[in-house]
Amino acid sequence: MNLWTKLRLKPINALLVSQFWSAFADNAILFAIIEMLRAKAYPESYIGNVQQAFLFAYVVLAPFVGSFADKHPKSVVLLIGNALKALGIVGLLLGLEPALSYAVIGIGAAVYSPAKYGILGEILSRSATDAKQLDSELLKANAKIEGYTIIAILAGTVGGGILAKQSLTVCIVACLLLYVTALLLSLSIPRVAGNPNIHYVKDSILFFKDIARLFRDRTARYCLIGTSSFWMTSSVIRVAVISWIPLHLGIHGVDQISMLIAVTAIGIMAGALTAPKLVPAHKYLNSYVYGVVMVVLILVFPMLGNLYVTVFILLAVGFAGGVYVVPLNSVLQKVGNPKIGAGKTIAVQNLFENILMFAGVRAYTQATAAGTSVETSIYGVGLVLALFVLYLVFQAVMLKRRSAEAVGSRV
Repeated sequence: MNLWTKLRLKPINALLVSQFWSAFADNAILFAIIEMLRAKAYPESYIGNVQQAFLFAYVVLAPFVGSFADKHPKSVVLLIGNALKALGIVGLLLGLEPALSYAVIGIGAAVYSPAKYGILGEILSRSATDAKQLDSELLKANAKIEGYTIIAILAGTVGGGILAKQSLTVCIVACLLLYVTALLLSLSIPRVAGNPNIHYVKDSILFFKDIARLFRDRTARYCLIGTSSFWMTSSVIRVAVISWIPLHLGIHGVDQISMLIAVTAIGIMAGALTAPKLVPAHKYLNSYVYGVVMVVLILVFPMLGNLYVTVFILLAVGFAGGVYVVPLNSVLQKVGNPKIGAGKTIAVQNLFENILMFAGVRAYTQATAAGTSVETSIYGVGLVLALFVLYLVFQAVMLKRRSAEAVGSRV
């Protein structure tokens, strides 16, 4: 047994660690860019433009990345995704416009995402003895990967803020090294051949038919709307809170702001890890309850002015969000895989989530540029989330009724 074999991690652990470092750098570099913008006196609304550039890549590439992930070994796709992210960092070091650099990182993230989730089934199917065990292991793995991601968001948010405050160059170079590390870890994940019969042009055209097929399924539609509404809300709140904190708490340092925003990540992490117990996969319809909790907390948030209460509310919002989204992710993969394939399911999910995220951040950016207060914007996103959750409540009632009728007809 050679040294490389001894050092290689188990495939699932390699995936989790790679995801951690990649997500860490995704968040750390954002706060480096924010510090750069403030140092160069960019307008406050430009932060929204940077976030939009990242999200736009997901929307544009959605018809292609799912096919790409299904055609090639997913471990190779993970490697390519991290390589593109590293290229975006190189662009930033060479003086490329911050929004454009972050757009390149967004392209890498868009390529990376379908493979990250799609490869879970490939890895776990090797050890699962039956479909029931595979479902259980898939739910646990989803919870772990979400947990690792949120820990990375937390650490990257805090670490990025602190490093950027000390030295922008050190922070940017550190992110580059982390992407390279994540890239190397991909080598520990077995290369499972993809589907060579996939043709990009044909499958890109069929992508929109895949959307229709997935959206016609009530369960898939429920999950898509639930996860998309969560990430839309999270993306807008994150940008809004960056502006809200200096106004209401008198905190201006990017390192301190990053620490407060990281509190939400702690809550999401706790919620994601607790979700399998609070909302098991077979009771995923109950996840809307935690969406309701999110709405209430978000509508209370603009009225706060105390640091400790703010920390508690941010923590609670994150926890509710984590429980809200994890069961929906797991069920969507289970429903979508036999219909259109794992990679395409994630690509469709990314499309819906990022369209809503892009629309939400753009609306917030435009409203801010027009002089709308950040408090009004937060109320606005809370009310939009409320509409989505209300829709889920009605859908849950209908799905439960259909399920009861189906059971009754078999008796």
